[in-house]
Amino acid sequence: MQKTQRTFTKEFKLEAVQLVKSSTKPLAQIARDLGIADSTLHHWRKLFDSQGEQAFPGSGHQTAPEEEIRRLKRENEILRQERDILKKALGIFSRSQRLSLSVHGRALLRLPDHGALPDA
Repeated sequence: MQKTQRTFTKEFKLEAVQLVKSSTKPLAQIARDLGIADSTLHHWRKLFDSQGEQAFPGSGHQTAPEEEIRRLKRENEILRQERDILKKALGIFSRSQRLSLSVHGRALLRLPDHGALPDA
């Protein structure tokens, strides 16, 4: 049976972190009260401490480095697709050119000898 991943709003995360900072209760107790894992709450606090109000951007609201990585990955995927298309096209054109050369090669073999042609 698969577990569904719960999602939490930015406001919930910020309030949970503020509760940890302002409360005298241990982090594990606060996490149990909120119904989340203590490791999750610890991770949120660590993110907030390192990024401040920019923490928890949510989907679609990425930090500048994350946005740059996403853009570069997308560009890389497009370039791979273009390369693959060009490889296939090269293979198709190379094959048709080899066929036409072999056809012309056979046709040249069937031509009569130039010495056997009557002079006009």
